[in-house]
Amino acid sequence: MIAAVDETTILAGLRAGDEGAFAQLVDQHAPSMLRVARGYVPSREIAEEVVQETWIALLKGIDNFEGRSSLRTWLFAVMINIAKARGLRERRDADAAIMAFTDGTVDPARFRTADDPYPGHWKQGEQPSPFPDTPEGSVLSNELVDVAGRELDRLPDRQRMVVTLRDMLGFDSGEVCNMLDISVANQRVLLHRGRAAVRQALEEYLEDRS
Repeated sequence: MIAAVDETTILAGLRAGDEGAFAQLVDQHAPSMLRVARGYVPSREIAEEVVQETWIALLKGIDNFEGRSSLRTWLFAVMINIAKARGLRERRDADAAIMAFTDGTVDPARFRTADDPYPGHWKQGEQPSPFPDTPEGSVLSNELVDVAGRELDRLPDRQRMVVTLRDMLGFDSGEVCNMLDISVANQRVLLHRGRAAVRQALEEYLEDRS
C-alpha cells in the first residue's frame, strides 16, 4: 500500500510522465485490482483486460484527479466502473448474473431475518464453534490460510468483493459502499455473510481433522 507521505510524490511523478512512478503503482496494486475485477467478469483474461483499461484511464485522467479521495481509492473506483460496464457486456444471461450476486454459501435459515434488530447475523445457537486455542492450531495456520483462500474464491461475487476490499485491501466501510454503490446496511450483511462462509469452511476443515 502507498503510504500517505508518498502519494504526493507518486502523483507528481505520474503527471510528469515518470515511468518509475507508474511501475511502482502497478507493482503495488495490479494483483489486488485483478482479484476485484475478476468478480465482475466471467474470466481471468477479461479481468486482465479490465485492469489494462484502468491503467490507460489512469494515465489519460491523472490531471483531472482532484485529491478528494486517496489515489488508491480513486484507482479502484475507476477500475470497478470499467469492470461493471465490461461485465454487463460479457454476461449474456442476466438471471445467471443475478444469482451469482445473491446466492448463498451458508444456509440462510442460520441468519437473522430482515425484521430482526441484527439482520444478517447468526441466529442464537447457529454460530460456528470457535477455533481451538492450542499449539496445534498454530501449526495448522498455513493450511487454514489455504482453506480460507479457496473458500473466498467460491463466494458469491458481491460477498467476495466486499470481503476482499475490507479484509484484504483495508478499505473502510464508506469507501467500499461508494465503490460498489451499495448501502451501509447491505455492505455490512455482505461482509458478515462472506466472513461467516469462510469461517464455516475453516470450522469444517478442523472438524474433519479431529
